[in-house]
Amino acid sequence: LKEGKMLKRVVHAKFLVLFAALFFAFLSGCAKPPTMEIEKAGKAVAEAKQKEADLYVQDTFSKAEEALKKAKSYVDEKKYKEAKASADESLGLAQQSITMIEPNKAKMKADAEQIVLDVQNSLNELKATVVKAIRKKAQINREEIQGAIGKFEIDMVSAKEQLQAGKIRQAYDQLISVQQQLKSQKDSLDSSLGIATAEKK
Repeated sequence: LKEGKMLKRVVHAKFLVLFAALFFAFLSGCAKPPTMEIEKAGKAVAEAKQKEADLYVQDTFSKAEEALKKAKSYVDEKKYKEAKASADESLGLAQQSITMIEPNKAKMKADAEQIVLDVQNSLNELKATVVKAIRKKAQINREEIQGAIGKFEIDMVSAKEQLQAGKIRQAYDQLISVQQQLKSQKDSLDSSLGIATAEKK
């Protein structure tokens, strides 16, 4: 009987040791850095950038980059669970941004082509306003305005060339800048014309 009890105790003790060993092995298995997940996310972010997601899907792409940075930071802090979650998030966002590149690029191209027409009309209006201001003897700096108009026209040629070369983002940004500068120039001229008209009255 004693031998039977002793045998049971030994078996029980061995079982406990084995269970503890398995449990700690499981824990250590969970406590590994998510190297593969981070690598996958890194490749997806690099691919998205190569396809110009940073230009055409800026918000989603920057979130993917941020999540990847967080994942690496969590690894440094040995927070492997959080690191894996951030790596998975980064991968998802990077893949999502890749699918959005072409539609966003097409929309931006259409918007840029519309801005070209709007800017051309605004340039014509500005030239007509300059002629009006000269006739009404408004206090304007003709050389400065003519120089600005010349620059706008050169910028427009450059933007159109970029559009044709497929550099949609660069063209779009340049056109927006020209549009804003043109508006500022026109507002300034209108103000000078208003003063000249008021003085004549």
